[in-house]
Amino acid sequence: MTRQPSVSVVVPTRDRPELLRAAARAILAQEYAGPIEVVVVFDQSMSDESLTGLSGPDRAVRVIRNERTPGLAGARNSGTLAAEGELVAFCDDDDEWLPGKLAAQVDALAAAPEAEFVCCGIRVSYDGHTVDRVLDRDRITLDDLLRDRMTELHPSTFLIRAAALRDGFGLVDEDIPGSYAEDYEFLLRAARSAPLINLRTPSVLVRWHKRSYFAQRWDTISEALQWLLQRYPEFAGQPAGEARVTGQIAFARAASGDRRGALRWARRTLRRNPREPRAYLALAVASRVVRADAVLRTLHKRGRGI
Repeated sequence: MTRQPSVSVVVPTRDRPELLRAAARAILAQEYAGPIEVVVVFDQSMSDESLTGLSGPDRAVRVIRNERTPGLAGARNSGTLAAEGELVAFCDDDDEWLPGKLAAQVDALAAAPEAEFVCCGIRVSYDGHTVDRVLDRDRITLDDLLRDRMTELHPSTFLIRAAALRDGFGLVDEDIPGSYAEDYEFLLRAARSAPLINLRTPSVLVRWHKRSYFAQRWDTISEALQWLLQRYPEFAGQPAGEARVTGQIAFARAASGDRRGALRWARRTLRRNPREPRAYLALAVASRVVRADAVLRTLHKRGRGI
């Protein structure tokens, strides 16, 4: 029997003890013939060493602290640098891997030696509603990601060759304001190196809820997305993709109460793509026709975000 590669799963966490344990148990319960280690990274919160008690044969749980930049990006990097596996996966502390996720992704990487990164679909749970989000394609390029963020490519689906993280496209960028959109920037950089493999199955339960640390941080969201546009001038060659990001900025400005900023970004959005719906949503929120939280609730029930 061919030896299965060892896998390290990095789980950043902050003040979600019950959800964290559910996430760790779902990882450890994967029917996978190789060794799995779960590296739980406590960020700006007290460590829980009792999690190591979940360990078993070929299944280890390690607890460390984020010693890098406070926030999600630094926590992921702390875990990645501490990981001992040949492959590195991410899982957020409020998500759960579904049965079969890991084995299918490892097989996909083994079948494509030139690939460095594999994702899969998600099952979004929000306010009692569940929606599957799956991409109808097997490979994702940089141009694909510039045009569309592809919410289906959630960090909790990522499985990556450790060598690509340490000697290839690199770690998660810790300079992004507030670590917002660090996953999107990470995808863009990975796709610059090699196309991403995608499995057309929803293999991760992703919980969207009001406890998200970005739920109301509109100023941080706006700042981070502007940083992203400056970092990736390739957006200029994808008008619809650039308009999607500027439309998000317009909505964030409107939600934060900055009506003038919302109008400015909405105008920029419509110049790039008159059909971009985020511009019109931003204008509606800025004009107080609808509340930003009402828009988000409606979108989340459909498994979508702004």
